[in-house]
Order: sequence, then structure tokens, then C-alpha cells
Amino acid sequence: MTLIGETPPGKAPADLIKEGSDAGFVADVIEASRDQPVIVDFWATWCGPCKQLTPALEKAVLAAKGKVKLVKIDVDKNPVYAGQLRVQSIPTVYAFVGGKPVDGFMGALPDSQIKAFMDKLLADAPLSEIDELLLMAKESLDLGDVGVAAQAYAQVLQEEPDNLTAIGGLARCYLAGGDNERATEVAELAPPGAKNADLESVRAALALAAAAPSDTAEADRRLAADPNDHEARLELAQALAGKGNLQAAADHLLTILAQDRDWNEGAAKAELLKVFEAAGPTSDVAKQGRKRMASILFA
Repeated sequence: MTLIGETPPGKAPADLIKEGSDAGFVADVIEASRDQPVIVDFWATWCGPCKQLTPALEKAVLAAKGKVKLVKIDVDKNPVYAGQLRVQSIPTVYAFVGGKPVDGFMGALPDSQIKAFMDKLLADAPLSEIDELLLMAKESLDLGDVGVAAQAYAQVLQEEPDNLTAIGGLARCYLAGGDNERATEVAELAPPGAKNADLESVRAALALAAAAPSDTAEADRRLAADPNDHEARLELAQALAGKGNLQAAADHLLTILAQDRDWNEGAAKAELLKVFEAAGPTSDVAKQGRKRMASILFA
């Protein structure tokens, strides 16, 4: 896992952050920005605010995990492009995309404004090849085309073996195909403490599958005889969740919650939260389910 302030695996510092020059400006900034955004930091050794801004920019670039590069230009040693870009005070920062400057600012900024600048730059920039593959994979998985999704996630992992979104997505593909063992193996490629929504979601789904009851015939019989048998309904919900039918599982758990929110020391609510986590925070199961749960609990 890459933490803020660390260099992403597979990316040497020079790949993301480098000392630039007038001689290398075309290659390092103009041409490089045709592939991904490049931030240019015009600074000087005698500039006090530069000593505050430059480390903050480096931190933000490293946190972007390879999506943007930083080129630092000492204006005393390299005045040509600073002059052409009409740099009148330092620090001055320009962002280049597609070979052209698209944004910039002067002076040192707090971390919050640097983050906003970076977020806007990345939002406006064309998608990288990796991002396009991840988007295609997610769309395919959402449409039920597990084979295409798996191929796209695998292609990402060939380029970036530590990509947590791709690890989580590929594990989800195996889970959707009923191969829980292989899904677990893929999920374990990521460090145990890695934080990523897709990865955490599939880990939660695997936990539900591991804990699901295998035979629900008795629970089916009991619930048919008594719709208020919460224990049987909970067992069915757990079985459905384990098979990946998260919407049906949530419906059963919400039914229990609506009838008795405190039943079995809140067992239905606890299981429901596991289902939401397995579905993912942006899923309809989680979003609509949380609304229904809130209306029950706070009615």
C-alpha cells in the first residue's frame, strides 16, 4: 500500500518528481503532459515561501499515485521558460495538460487549496490507460459480463501488480463466478491493512460467504409457517448474502428491523451493515437500504 509521503511501488522518484531545466523543458513538461498532467514549480533557493510550497506539492503528487508529475525549475539557473511564461514572482506553479498550460497559481498555498488544485487538474485531465481499463472493467462487471471485467482487471494488474482497485475487482469477478477460493487468493494479494473501497467490499462479501449456512430447508419451513420467526429469517438472509444475493438479504433484514429493531441485541442491524459493506458504499443496495434503515430507526 502506498501512503501519503511514500513513493508508489514501481515508480522511482525521478519518474514523478524531478529537477527540471530549460534544456529538458520540452521533453519533461510539454511532451510528458501529453500522456499525463505535469505540474511545474518555478522556485529559487533564496525564496522563503518556496520552501513551504515545494514539499506540499511533492506530498500531493506522491499521494496521486502516479497520475501527475512534478517538475521543479530553479529560475535563477533556468530563466528561459520562466520568462516565456511571464513568471513575475515566485513561487509560481503551472499545470500542463496536452502540451499546454491549463491552470496555475502564485504564492504558497495551504494543503487544502493544493488538494483542490490537484483534484480539479485530475478531474479535467484525460483518463490514463489504466483508468480507462478500470472504468471498462467496472462497467462490464455491473452489466454482468464477468469475463470481460476479469480480463480488464488482470491487464491492469500486469502493469500495476499493487493496484488495489484491480485486486478487489478481480476478486469480485471470481466471487461472482462462485469461485470463493480463488477470490480469496486474489484478495490476499493486497496487504492486510490496505484501505480501498473495492477491496474492503469484496473482503466483506467473502466473510459473508464463509459464514453463510449451507442448508436452509428448515429455516424455509419455519418461516413459511411463521412469518414472524426472526431467527429463521436471519438465517435465510445470511444464506442469501453468502450467495451474493445482497438485495434479497437486505430485504429480509429490514423486515426484521421494522418488526423489532432491538431483536436479539440488534442482530439484524449488525448483519445489515455487513451486507451494505459487501455491496459497496455506492451500490443501490447500500444507498437505498440505508435510507430504509434510517426511516425505521428514526421514525
